[in-house]
Amino acid sequence: MGIIDIRELKNTTGKLLGVDFGDVRTGIAACDTSRFLASGISVISPGGIEKTAQAIAEIAAEQKVCAIVIGLPVNMDGSEGSRAQRCRKLAALIGEISDIPTLLFDERMTTMTAARYLNETNTRGKKRKQVIDALSAQIILQNCLDRLKNL
Repeated sequence: MGIIDIRELKNTTGKLLGVDFGDVRTGIAACDTSRFLASGISVISPGGIEKTAQAIAEIAAEQKVCAIVIGLPVNMDGSEGSRAQRCRKLAALIGEISDIPTLLFDERMTTMTAARYLNETNTRGKKRKQVIDALSAQIILQNCLDRLKNL
C-alpha cells in the first residue's frame, strides 16, 4: 500500500499498530477499535530489517489493523539522520509485502518519556530492557491517537 499522511487516517476506522523500530529490539503496540487507548503488546527481535518488516506485517495482519504507525526519529532541529532513513526503509519494505498502509510519525522525546516512566516505577535491569521498547511504541501510538483527535 505504501506510506500515508496522518490526515488520511482521520476518516478511517479500526485498530492501529504502533512500532518503535530498533536495530536489536522493536517495540509493538496496538490500540482498541475506538482508537482511545494504546497498549504495548510485544517486543520482537527477528534480526535484520527485512525480517523485522515481515514480522511486523504478520503481527499487523493478526491484529487486523487498518494502518501501521512507525516512529520516525527526527532530530530536535527537525532534520533526519540515518536512523530516520532506516525507518523510511522499513516502511517501504512493509509496503512491498503488505497491503496495510504505514504512517511515519515524529517520535521525538518518546524514549526519554519511556525512560522517565520506568525510573518513576523503579523498573530496572532485564525487566527494563524487556519493556522499554514496547512502552516507547505505546507512547508513539498514543501520541498519534491524540493528534488524530485534534485534526
